[in-house]
Amino acid sequence: MPVISLGESIPPDTAHAVSVSLPTWQANVDYEEGEPRVVSRMVTGYPRFFIHKSIEALSKDLLAAYGQPGQRILLFPTAAAARRCLDFMRPRVTPEIASQIHVVDLALDASKDVSPLLKQLSPTISGIIFPQESFPVAKEYWQHTGDGVSSRRAEFSHELFKHGQLVPVSEQQPQQPPRTPQEKPLRGPKRYSRANSSAGINSAGAENKGPASSSENPEEARESFHFLEERFGRNLDLSQVARAKSAIRRRIAGSLAGDADMNDDPTKANSEANARGIEALDETDVLLYPCGMNAIFNAHRALLAALGSRKSINFGFPYIDTLKVLEKFGPGAVLYGHASSEELDQLEGALKDGQRFLALFCEFPGNPLLACPDLKRIRKLADQYDFAVVVDETIGTFANVNVLPYADIVVSSLTKIFSGDSNVMGGCTVLNPEGKHYRVLKKVFEEQIYEDTYWVEDILFMERNSRDFSSRVKRINANAEAICDILRTHPLVKTVYYPKYNPSRPNYEACRLPDGGYGGLLSVVFTHPQYAQVFYNNLDTAKGPSLGSNFTLCSPYVLLAHYKELDWAAQYGVDANLVRVSVGLEEPEELQHLFKKALAAAESVTIA
Repeated sequence: MPVISLGESIPPDTAHAVSVSLPTWQANVDYEEGEPRVVSRMVTGYPRFFIHKSIEALSKDLLAAYGQPGQRILLFPTAAAARRCLDFMRPRVTPEIASQIHVVDLALDASKDVSPLLKQLSPTISGIIFPQESFPVAKEYWQHTGDGVSSRRAEFSHELFKHGQLVPVSEQQPQQPPRTPQEKPLRGPKRYSRANSSAGINSAGAENKGPASSSENPEEARESFHFLEERFGRNLDLSQVARAKSAIRRRIAGSLAGDADMNDDPTKANSEANARGIEALDETDVLLYPCGMNAIFNAHRALLAALGSRKSINFGFPYIDTLKVLEKFGPGAVLYGHASSEELDQLEGALKDGQRFLALFCEFPGNPLLACPDLKRIRKLADQYDFAVVVDETIGTFANVNVLPYADIVVSSLTKIFSGDSNVMGGCTVLNPEGKHYRVLKKVFEEQIYEDTYWVEDILFMERNSRDFSSRVKRINANAEAICDILRTHPLVKTVYYPKYNPSRPNYEACRLPDGGYGGLLSVVFTHPQYAQVFYNNLDTAKGPSLGSNFTLCSPYVLLAHYKELDWAAQYGVDANLVRVSVGLEEPEELQHLFKKALAAAESVTIA
């Protein structure tokens, strides 16, 4: 992949890309510092941290219609999600600000004769509107929970809103009629435009009070119908969505071969049918979410509802938003940040002394040090002291390891290697049907927690992308080991973190599948920070946030994830100058050449 310019999407020219190019070390620092030279050039970013342009566009028009000057809006797929954000915000802002926060719910206008496609889809959007100064609090919720609207849903909903098809639910309409945005017309392509139309002014010269209804303007309603049919009808076949969703679930459950098509017979046996090692597992135990953090957030919500309000354990160096979910949504969390046997001894001692916990959350392997906790021992303690176990298998992947027998819930970000194309978000939870808490968790998910908010277009992209998941993982495993071999023998390299070479390898081997590898993620620490910076600057791969892409993607991960808490991260052995490498599908010789070239550039540096 050619070097991608600062601020461009990764992959390039991809409307719904999930990464952004930060091609130099200084660009990453300047991004964290909010420097305009970087931030102003970013066309996109990682979705929970960066509000996508299509979401911003819809937000602008909704705020103009239903908000007031000095307010902001964040968008959610459902009323329930928006009200969770409202509940999060109110105790964290002043009473005066809390009184000004409200929600507007929009749904398909039931009074109109809309297309069967739209009736079946029944799209909804809810916006939480609040004073500008409380935006950081609202953004916390958006980032931590993954509850926010997806960019494709926003794009689709914006077209509906502009054509008067998406309107406030009657009981949620504000006291004042909505104001039509004045900046520019809200209309589709020119071929559907009419003469004399302009923003906020109707044909009689009166100010519009919102998108026109079909009863007021039947011609425009027909144009909207044709526009929507042409824009979405050919691209969105809803008859395929149910099959696509089932195929994703079966793929994750291990009952659909990784390279199989979604139309394959779901009852047909295949070589991967029992890859999870639990015969009772089926696709109904797999729940899909719009992103991985949303899966983690809802797993935590379900555990609180099913098992009671207790603190949880974050075992291992935390992915920051997982820890924040445990800390901010419930009674709190205890962090054991090394995932070591010594920390398991400490935990066991606390349990023997009478401390009790809701659940233990861990990654397998962890990020970015790729340490693997002892899941067998954790499972034994969980059974003895009655807490649940939640394992994030995103990095290990179920093509390499089988962690479900040790977990009550397995979570994963499908955005990463399951998709590979870095153009769609997704997440999942998998319930262990042999787990102690299975029945109560299943009931709570079904009756209280689970809301299917995974947007249909995202589902179709995810299903297509994941068809060759298993074969991609095998090739990436091999490429990653080859890069490790180059780095581990180089004199400028202090440490390479990779499951195959870490001290916790026995814990990984206990879960590794017979044909499983060690994954595509590795981290490297150099003997001097300047070597790391020169290596990064001269590595001609994609460089930006995220992991698990089909192409090699590098990042100074600790700077991006923990810039304001580098000393805290260092307490857990996480070096500020660590370079994280997510290895891709490139030809092995080409990839090795790129790394050798970057190492040669680092060798030329003279350390004062």
